[in-house]
Formats: sequence, C-alpha cells, structure tokens
Amino acid sequence: MRIFDRSGLKILPFLLGLLFFAASLTPSLIPREWSVQGALGGLVMALGYLIGRIIMGGWWAMELPTLKGRAAKIFHAVLSLPVLIVLFISLKQSNGWQNDIRSRMGMELADSSQTVQMVLVAAAVFGALYLLGFLLRITFNAMQRRLYLFMPARTANIIGVTLMAILVVIVTRDGILDRVIANLDESVTIAQDLFDTAPPAPTDEGTVGGKASLIDWDAMGKPGRDYVTRGPNADDIAQFTGRDALQPIRVYAGLAQADTPQKRADIALEELKRLGGFDRKVLIVALPTGTGWLDPGAVDTVEYMHGGDIATIAVQYSYLQSPLALILETRSGLDQAVALISAVHSYWKTLPEDARPKLYIHGLSLGAWSSMHGTGLFALLDDPINGALWAGPPFPSDRWIRIYADRDPDSPYVRPTVGDGRIVRFASHTEDAGGPDGWGAIRIVYLQYSSDPIVFYEPASLFRRPEWMREPAAEDVSAHMTFMPVVTQFQLAVDMALATSAPAGHGHAYYGPDYVRPWVAVTDPENWSEADSARLAAHCNGGFKLGCRNSD
Repeated sequence: MRIFDRSGLKILPFLLGLLFFAASLTPSLIPREWSVQGALGGLVMALGYLIGRIIMGGWWAMELPTLKGRAAKIFHAVLSLPVLIVLFISLKQSNGWQNDIRSRMGMELADSSQTVQMVLVAAAVFGALYLLGFLLRITFNAMQRRLYLFMPARTANIIGVTLMAILVVIVTRDGILDRVIANLDESVTIAQDLFDTAPPAPTDEGTVGGKASLIDWDAMGKPGRDYVTRGPNADDIAQFTGRDALQPIRVYAGLAQADTPQKRADIALEELKRLGGFDRKVLIVALPTGTGWLDPGAVDTVEYMHGGDIATIAVQYSYLQSPLALILETRSGLDQAVALISAVHSYWKTLPEDARPKLYIHGLSLGAWSSMHGTGLFALLDDPINGALWAGPPFPSDRWIRIYADRDPDSPYVRPTVGDGRIVRFASHTEDAGGPDGWGAIRIVYLQYSSDPIVFYEPASLFRRPEWMREPAAEDVSAHMTFMPVVTQFQLAVDMALATSAPAGHGHAYYGPDYVRPWVAVTDPENWSEADSARLAAHCNGGFKLGCRNSD
C-alpha cells in the first residue's frame, strides 16, 4: 500500500520563501527604507520559492517518496512552526536592526519600520513574480504539447526548455532592457548640456574651453565645465594658506571631443602643454566616474595643500552612471585610461627629472578601476610615476585584488596592511595612511570605507560568507549582519544601488576631509604640518557634495 503522493511537500517551497524573506530583514551595509525592504523581501521570497520548487521538482522527477495524510500534516506543522517563529522575531527586530546602522552612521533613527506597508509591498512583488512564473509555465506547457505531436517526449522537453530560454533572452535583451538602457543613455546625454544647450564659453584664454583653447567648450559636458570653472582660485588658496598661491590648472576633455580614446587623450595632452601644466610642481592624471564627474573633495584638497602649484588632466569616457558604464561599456573606461595615462607618462618621462612635476594618478569608483588598469607596468617600472590615490575601488579591480592577495593575514580585511607599508597603504574614515614618512620610491594609497558595498561586494556571497563578515564588525557596520546563501548576495546588490545615498563618510559617499591625510601621505607637500591637515579638513567639511570651496 502506498503511503506517499506528490502533494505531500508542496508547502515546503513556500516555507523556504518565508525563511528567505525573514533573512532579508536582517541588516546589511546600507540602511534601507521600508519600501526598498519590501521590494527586496518580495524578490528573495520569490527566489526562495523558486529554489524550493526546483528541489521538489527534482525530488518528484526521481520518484522519491513524499508524505501524505496525517503524517504529512504533522510534518508540515513541525516544519512550519520554527519558520514562523523566525519570521515573527525578524519582523519585530527589523526596525532595531536598521536603526543600528543608522546610529553608526550618525543618521536620524526611524520611529517605525512601517511593517504593514513593507509586508504589503513584499506580497505585491512576490505576487507579481509568481504570476510571471505562472505565465511562463503556461507558455512552456503549450509549447511542449505542440512539440509532442512531432517528436518523442524527452526530445520535446529539451527543445521546449531551450526555446523558452531563447524567448526570455530575446524579450529582456532586445525588448524591455534595451529600451531602458537607451532611455537612460539619452536622458543622461541630454543632462550633459552638450552643444546647442551648453552655456556661453568663457573668454579667458587661460581657461579650458575659452579663447585659444584646443578643447571644445560645447563638447565638454556639464561635469567637465563644472570641474574646470568651480575649483578654488589663487585667492581662495592664498587666503587659506597665508602665502602667495598660483591658479590651479585643470584640463578636461569631454566624450564628444573626439571619436576615439587616443584622439581625446592627445588633445587633452596638448591643452595641458599649452597651459603650462608640465611647469607645475605636481601633475595629477585623474579618471572621472561613469558620468564624467570628478569629486571636488578629492581635487580641491590637494590644490590647497600645494598652494595651487598643481595641474590636473582628465578625459571623459561615458555618459552613464558608473554601475551601468561598468556593465554596458566595460572597455570604454579602460581604453580611455590606457590612452590618457600612456600619453601623459610618455611625454613626462622625456623631460629632465629636475624640471618636471611629480606625477600622480587618481580615480574614484569607476575612475579608480579604470585608472588602476591604465597604470601599467611601464608607468610603475619604466621611469615610474610618483604615486596614486585610488578611492572606493570597485570589487572587480584586478590590481586591488592582487594587492589584497598579498595582505598581512592578521590585519583587518576592510583595512589591511601590505608588507612594511613602503609601497601600498590603506586609509578609511577612521584611519589615515600613516603620514608622508617611511615610503619607498612609489606611494600608493587606497581610500575605502568599511561600509562601502562597491568595494566589498563579493559575487561568491551567493553561497559563501564574505571574508570581512568573518571578522568583528567595523565601526559603521552592524554586528547583527548575518550571512545566508542567496539572500546576502541580494542584500549586497541592493546596498550597491543605495551606496551613494549613505551619509558622507560612509558607504560610497566619499567625503572631502577624508582625502586630506591620504593626499598628504602620497604627495608630501612642502611646509605642511598635521595642524594644516586638521585645518584643511575642517575647511572642507562640505564633503563630497560641496567640495573644498568657500560656500560663497
């Protein structure tokens, strides 16, 4: 007599979905509003349900036994009780977990987690995804029935799955996804204020884009125009330092300047020569983020500490936000970085050593990723650069990964030590880079926040706890963060999307004052003291959004 049937374990996928939903309520790196939490919870609940269905499908396909009748009811009750208890506790604790992150980041605490609204959003997302899966299943069944008329069942099943996969790819790639990407690209391009919508060009011959400039003002784009016109001037710097100062030189070529990375790099280099950039004491090659934005908190600070005797050169390579540019235009930033750094370094090393500026590389986020790639062995070994400051390096960065492989295993993962610190050092919002002493010929500093998911996201978190989660939590990371396969991966993915919404000095919101001491360590400015660093950090407390300029 059979004591099993196929219906005995149908509740298990739903229970796994609830368990995933409960796990999604635990904190991760960036605090989440109730609406975001609801969307995340509904998504991972659907994933849990799907995984459960796949497991049960395999179980049934192998014709393994399943419970039925009274035995099934008892088993379901025994299994459901702990899941419901975990869900209840997670719902009750969710607001406290999110407030724990907020308090560590100095944010205002939330009075309520809006549990009811959040659960409704999660249910709506789960329902929409369930309906989508149901429609896909109906489509597959209909396709399967048609194929059964012409071929054996096993062959029909294989071909049906293949056709279904192709259909999904076509719809997402050539339909919805392509349209979304095209609209994003078009909207960002319009926001750049190119050509007909550009404001009037400056009349000063010493300004990029002005009279006699080799760079087209209209093609520069809004990020570039803001960069070359809104930095501190000589008077601002002199007022701060109490000494005579020079006007910093800023060169920027927009993506629309030329149709190849090499042409853009060559034009920017010639403009740098025209303005006398190689006559300054310090020269920085900077790669912007995906949209072409350069962090004023990073550039303003180093201009102040060197009395304006400094030049910076940058070239745009995309109009898209960094995450989209990283995924959709992977080569654009890398190719531009190689062209620009190679062009500048090749010319720089032809100059007499005692009559050329110190040469440094800089980049934030995708700019760090690109500029690390562009700083090849020739720049490091053949008449090497003087150093680099890279902030918020994205997790796929090859050079960053290789350096991490050589870290001291006894040092914290979020702020490691490498060797004796003569070549590479790490800094954060709580630790500087150890000052300008004790370095070798090249000085490289990574500025990274312990709560930055752009840096510490790990694809392997789909099934394995990230290494930094095995250590005591950093200052702005919740001690309640818990690893769960699949769920943690999606929590960190949401964190990446929210990374720049964190308060300045946390997440991916890099903060002007936090650049000061790393730049001191890398560039070793003359006649500079720790008191000067503290005063400049206070002067730059507008952070990454306001830069290092007086508010007036």
